[in-house]
Amino acid sequence: MQVPENPDMPKEIGMSNSELDQFEASCRVDLQLSDRTVLDYGQHIRRFLAIVCKDPRAVTREDVRSYLASLTGKAPATRANVLKSFKIFFRDYLARPKVVETFRFPRRPFKPKQVPSRAEVRRFYTFLTSTRDRALFLFLATSGLRKGEVLSLNREDIDFEKRMIIPNKAGSRTKRVWVSFFNEEAKEALMEYLKDRADADPRLFRMSTKRTNAFRAARRETGIDISPKVLRDFFACEMGRLGVPDRYVDAFCGRAPQSVLARHYTDLSPKRLSEMYDQAGSGSSNNT
Repeated sequence: MQVPENPDMPKEIGMSNSELDQFEASCRVDLQLSDRTVLDYGQHIRRFLAIVCKDPRAVTREDVRSYLASLTGKAPATRANVLKSFKIFFRDYLARPKVVETFRFPRRPFKPKQVPSRAEVRRFYTFLTSTRDRALFLFLATSGLRKGEVLSLNREDIDFEKRMIIPNKAGSRTKRVWVSFFNEEAKEALMEYLKDRADADPRLFRMSTKRTNAFRAARRETGIDISPKVLRDFFACEMGRLGVPDRYVDAFCGRAPQSVLARHYTDLSPKRLSEMYDQAGSGSSNNT
């Protein structure tokens, strides 16, 4: 079975678009999945049904096996996401668990994170030329937020006096939203960027959430591979190096508290988080 490069779906796939829309709605409402995850799952199902050309209630285990076999060359994470969507669709939504019950998720080989040093981060930063790119870089590096969270922020979500970020989205079942902070250097860069903008756009950064190529030129010039995801990892490592307990780092990064101590006995109020952030030295301009 050959998987087409173009994910566009033929009109006839044995299940109406309205039914597939209902599946996506169940993912969003019943399972509380994020919009991005719902979109990905919906695309996986639509692509699969377009290939097998069957009513999903007639799909067999062999159809699924053949399709998954065609993905052997894909990354383990990609194959795992496809299988997740199949299990939710067939097992949970259509109540056909036997179609997918024998399939196991691929093992993901452990790869130690390669986080750039502070010197590399600083060097990379010097190759950013626009006020927008410099502000975005420092904001990501000193807040620990995800790229999508940062690009969905509005100006009103920022308390410049306290250097505090209050994301305007409620998050999802797997991704939490917490307050976070940014340092003085990021504040100065952000204010310079906003001063240069003569528009009424409420967004903090006037960029698409789907494509962020702001750092491409700096990567090419320096040979250092830094992306928004790498800056999130850098933030977490720096906070750990500065002695901040993991439960507070998780809060800054929007991760749900994992331990009993973090869930029930840790003060995660904005005031306490601000104290922890500044005590770590993250509020100074020497942190990046």
